[in-house]
Amino acid sequence: MADLFDNKNFPPLKNDRVLKAARGEDVDRVPVWVMRQAGRYLPEFRKIKEDNNADFFKMVQTPEICCELTLQPINKFDLDAAIIFSDILVIPQ
Repeated sequence: MADLFDNKNFPPLKNDRVLKAARGEDVDRVPVWVMRQAGRYLPEFRKIKEDNNADFFKMVQTPEICCELTLQPINKFDLDAAIIFSDILVIPQ
């Protein structure tokens, strides 16, 4: 099972600031992430929703849309981590 999470299976990190801080290692600045990163406040979010005629569940259940929405804030702001676009509401569904 440990081999499953071996770093050789993943591309090199572009930013490991959050992981270093979590391990108590020195970082060049405090890592930043926003709990509600993706959302209606982003014009790009509204465009994806409109272009795909997508309700919330379609957006979280379509990997390409979910990936795009997860990365939008990372591409727009100087953040150090992404919050995967989803919601607790998908569990009971």
